Amino acid sequence: MKKSLLLLAITLLTFTNSVAQKENSKEANDVMVDVVGFNRWTVEVSTGQSKGTKPFTKGYFSSNPDTYFGSFSFNSFSVGARYMFSPRFGLKLDFSSDKFENNKKTLSKDFRMQQYRVGFQGVVNAARLFNIQEALGRLSILIHAGIQVARATPKLDAPNDLDVGIPGVGLASNYNHSELNGGVIFGISPEFRILKRVSVIGDFSTLANFRQHFAWDGHISSADNNLSGQMIVATIGLTYSFGKDKIHGDWAIIDENKLEELEALDKRVGDLETMMNDADKDGVPDYLDVENNSIAGVAVDTKGRMVDINKNGVPDELEKFMANTYVDKTQISETVAAANADMIKKLINEGYVTTYFDTNKIKPTNVSTEGIDFMLTYLRNNPSASIEIVGHADEIGKSAYNDKLSTDRANNVRATLIKAGIDASRLNVVSQGEDTSVAPDSGDARRLVRRVTFKVNN
Repeated sequence: MKKSLLLLAITLLTFTNSVAQKENSKEANDVMVDVVGFNRWTVEVSTGQSKGTKPFTKGYFSSNPDTYFGSFSFNSFSVGARYMFSPRFGLKLDFSSDKFENNKKTLSKDFRMQQYRVGFQGVVNAARLFNIQEALGRLSILIHAGIQVARATPKLDAPNDLDVGIPGVGLASNYNHSELNGGVIFGISPEFRILKRVSVIGDFSTLANFRQHFAWDGHISSADNNLSGQMIVATIGLTYSFGKDKIHGDWAIIDENKLEELEALDKRVGDLETMMNDADKDGVPDYLDVENNSIAGVAVDTKGRMVDINKNGVPDELEKFMANTYVDKTQISETVAAANADMIKKLINEGYVTTYFDTNKIKPTNVSTEGIDFMLTYLRNNPSASIEIVGHADEIGKSAYNDKLSTDRANNVRATLIKAGIDASRLNVVSQGEDTSVAPDSGDARRLVRRVTFKVNN
């Protein structure tokens, strides 16, 4: 286990050195990077010292009071992964190996205990929580707390210790007998970023077990211990953050106002998509559609209302269908037919028949080809009529470009009608260029002027 963790640490250090040589630009050395997106995942590897504080059997201990830090030695190794839901809060999962043994330079009796533990913790970025991240620069402080479970196994094969326990019997070393215990962990981890994705991390943690029968020397702890145990851990290591963004959230300067603006913009886009729905498929978005339950295939005006020129409550196209289907054609007066023809011509000339286009496109939108179909039907039914195909564009872009765009749109519609069998001599293209009748800063309003309209000449 120790060899594997050391190999991982050496590999990560080698990778860090390689990345450092590549990221030698000023941007790579900035203390912090002002971004909106940030990486959320971090992996870390660390090593240090763990010490059991209690319980110990009489005559057993691990520290040397005559040296600094009780004779520091590397007996703890860990790997972990952390995910931050936000720049302030996240979760951490880690795996650790701890080896407890007596200090050879003391009078402690020999013991050896191997412990493996897994921790699951919540993490708080204290620098962000207290809004001091800019003042700290490359430094960050993490606070973590959670639960941990461990498996402890005495590893010293020794005879019973007759100095403790039952007189004449002593205490067994419990060699290779394992126990599972659980408890809580709390710690503080200062970080120092050396690259955008790599940082040095230290950690000081304290652990409390609530189900621990063994003392840290491997013997069964005394009855007055009440099945509890405590230990401390101090480590140092490296972290590496990964993701599609340049830097981890521990270091990025997050503009909270910008995040709120993006959330508000996302909501507006969602509302706009809802507004642009067309429930009755008449080519008019619901937010403009006064009559959003119009009959499929019946002509509507720009507000989605079924065309009813004579105001009799029956859509004209449906009325015409009913008349053609259920009334003897000989009974239809020429006067009514002429009036209907004049009214249709008026509707065309006043822009009720329209074809719409997307930005910078000369191909009509799928829902607005009905305008072309209407004109095709009209020209077939009126073989002596000729029309003008009038192209329009919005104000976005240069005028010369928009003039050409409006001409191309009209020519595209003209080509469609010619392919449908209409003689080219009956179709005249007119370019109106930019339509300035709507506010240029309104995307919804500009949709209404990217269009082709028609005018009947005779």
